[in-house]
Amino acid sequence: MRIVWATDIHLNFLRPHERANFFREIQDNTPDVVFITGDIAEAPSLRELLYEMQQAIDLPLYFVLGNHDFYHGSIEIVRRQIQAWCLTQSGLHYLSTSEPIQLSSKAVLIGHDGWGDGRLGKFQQSPVRLSDQELIRDFQGLDRTAIFAKLQALGDEAAAHLRELFTKGLDSYQQVFCLTHVPPFKEACWYQGKMGNDDWLPYFTCQAVGEVLLEVSQARPDCQVTVLCGHTHHAGRVQMLPNLSVLTGLADYGTPCISDVLEIS
Repeated sequence: MRIVWATDIHLNFLRPHERANFFREIQDNTPDVVFITGDIAEAPSLRELLYEMQQAIDLPLYFVLGNHDFYHGSIEIVRRQIQAWCLTQSGLHYLSTSEPIQLSSKAVLIGHDGWGDGRLGKFQQSPVRLSDQELIRDFQGLDRTAIFAKLQALGDEAAAHLRELFTKGLDSYQQVFCLTHVPPFKEACWYQGKMGNDDWLPYFTCQAVGEVLLEVSQARPDCQVTVLCGHTHHAGRVQMLPNLSVLTGLADYGTPCISDVLEIS
């Protein structure tokens, strides 16, 4: 099986012919399936642009959502709408509300949006303020303490979902692909070839998900776990354990690119 993976494609920044060119680039790599690790569009245009992409590539599209996908909406409502809508759309698979998906006799796919859970770095001292806090309904009007609590709750939700998936019959597979938007480790939070600093780490890493990944990987040393993520717009790869690798994808507003082409048997 041949997989094309991209992240942070921000299709709403592109004109129709630019989107068509990107979709054609995906097709030119002759994949069997396509993975997208979030920041596809913004809430008002998300379904329209997902549909346009899937129709253009005419391939199964497996995806999670990123923070931008909830802009001008709320997290719960967008997730619920996308879940219900994907049930009516052949070829579109929202992993945050999906059971494990068999890719081959040896490989399985799981995923969750994830979220920067504020636990790494120095949240209380950080001067960083993301647009999330103005453009996502869940954060509007919250003070710093309430924002921190919300970030932790979102990270815990993602971790609980992935932990549950890892218990659902994955013992029969030798390879697990896990899609998430936010890097689960500070070592995977790349910025210009280096790790992000303590100001940015609270918003660009999810410690709760990282802890689950370490736990399940240590329990299954015979199984290769490959995490694909984005969010930072900078690329890198880190080997957290002999059987746990994390790939963070490159991205740039207005010029989406293919992060990697993967082959599995």
